[in-house]
Amino acid sequence: MKNKVQSKKVLLSALFLAVAALWSPVVTSAQTTSDSSATTTATSAPATVDSSSATEFGVGAGPTSIASDAMGNVWVTLQFTGKLVKMGGNGAVIGTYGVGHNPTGIAAGKSIWVANNSDNTVTKLGLDGTVLGTFKTGGEGPGGLLIAGDYVWVSNERSSTVTKMTAAGTIVGTYKTGRRPVTLATDSAGNIWVANNKDNTVSKLSAAGELLGTYKVGRGPFGLVAVGDDVFVSCFFDRVVLKLSGRSGEVIARVAVGDGPAGLASYGQNYMVANNGSNSITVFSADGTVLSNIKVGRSPLYVAANAYGYWIANTGSGSVSKR
Repeated sequence: MKNKVQSKKVLLSALFLAVAALWSPVVTSAQTTSDSSATTTATSAPATVDSSSATEFGVGAGPTSIASDAMGNVWVTLQFTGKLVKMGGNGAVIGTYGVGHNPTGIAAGKSIWVANNSDNTVTKLGLDGTVLGTFKTGGEGPGGLLIAGDYVWVSNERSSTVTKMTAAGTIVGTYKTGRRPVTLATDSAGNIWVANNKDNTVSKLSAAGELLGTYKVGRGPFGLVAVGDDVFVSCFFDRVVLKLSGRSGEVIARVAVGDGPAGLASYGQNYMVANNGSNSITVFSADGTVLSNIKVGRSPLYVAANAYGYWIANTGSGSVSKR
């Protein structure tokens, strides 16, 4: 058992060191979570692993978070070197840019925002890689980033807060969440959802920062994505992705995925999750039907998607996979 646990350990950033310290063998996807509503919800059957693999591109040590801009370029943070890599749709590296220490989160919109976990700052860059500013977040351990309308939200995992900022980097407010907030998403009503990794909950806040609800999910909530009224959250230690009602927080579907489901993304009508312990991604539909499992690099952590394909940051192999 000890060897099995050791084989699953991954190279995680400071944002997730506490998760690594709590590492334990995952349970089967049929295990009941702490949310009582999940016990009555059917779990999808896992798909077999696709025998073909994605194409890998070397990018440097510690690729962690990944995002695509409107032009189809892909941006990847390198947590060990304080760099940000820009790639074209063909996987070629266009440029490498310096940011802060231990960059672990990223969001792409009219500009690129990077969370510098060790500096308690975020860096704003133009789409050409020019640094436009670096700003304090008002909390400790910034990690998750979200662009919602004219504002940028950042999760401060060591402060158990989220901060709302203007596009100019001015702090609008800082709001309490659960313990170790790691990722954020926004639903069709403009509410902000936060995955509280240490509490096994997700928080729902209004656009003004008012706490609207806290909902129990599975163990180690990690990735979040919201489309319409649906919110999906990956549960790192339970090998499942839960589909929640954005209105009530109720669990309405469970998707059986791989070992250590982490970052989530959506594209078109499909969703994908990085299986950190299985070195794969699982692609599934909005109703929870698993469509395929695809082999990628070692210890995939976050995913993104655009017209050129699915993109995966493989922390353990220093690469980005494209499928």
